[in-house]
Amino acid sequence: MKLRPVSTVDALAGALRRRVLSGEIAPGTSLPEQELSALYGVARPTVREALAVLVHEGILRRERNRSAYVPEVTTGDLDDLMYVRRPLEDLMAVKLAGRRVATADEALDRMAALPADAPWADVVAEHMALHEQLIVAVGSPRLERLYAALAAETRLGLVRLRTVYHDRDTLVAEHRMLLDAIAAGPAEAARRAVAAHLDHTWGAD
Repeated sequence: MKLRPVSTVDALAGALRRRVLSGEIAPGTSLPEQELSALYGVARPTVREALAVLVHEGILRRERNRSAYVPEVTTGDLDDLMYVRRPLEDLMAVKLAGRRVATADEALDRMAALPADAPWADVVAEHMALHEQLIVAVGSPRLERLYAALAAETRLGLVRLRTVYHDRDTLVAEHRMLLDAIAAGPAEAARRAVAAHLDHTWGAD
């Protein structure tokens, strides 16, 4: 398998993505192209392209005559996000009850193996991978598309959890219990476990 070279645009987008998802760049912060150009030593067109990548992903927003900025996910936004996510996760629980999803276990193992000083963005990435792999395992392209549409807001919402889970082992243990409950089944027990997990995790703050 050939490795694709990482362009300067991709490298800059990756650096900014990690800073946003680690909470280093706070919600509401503007990202002026000129300042980023000077900070990272790259041309403004490169900065513009990198910001466009993150705007497309939903990690940043851009409005007319305004620099790109980190959107703030409010409590109301999270409530509405979970209002939509819950039925999607419920469908997943029913379909996967009694099954072990190896790729979700692998994402959890990667989360557990992260160094103690790993940036929160790395935790976010594995957290997202775990839940996405559960959705993928259902085998419904439409469910995947619906879930993917919520990915950006979900990732931004996960930034808030870094102040709740000071001990990453707790987050790992909670997800281990979730995967075990889904694998054990039956469907109703899996549904209850998924609902309780979402209510606890997203109601934590």
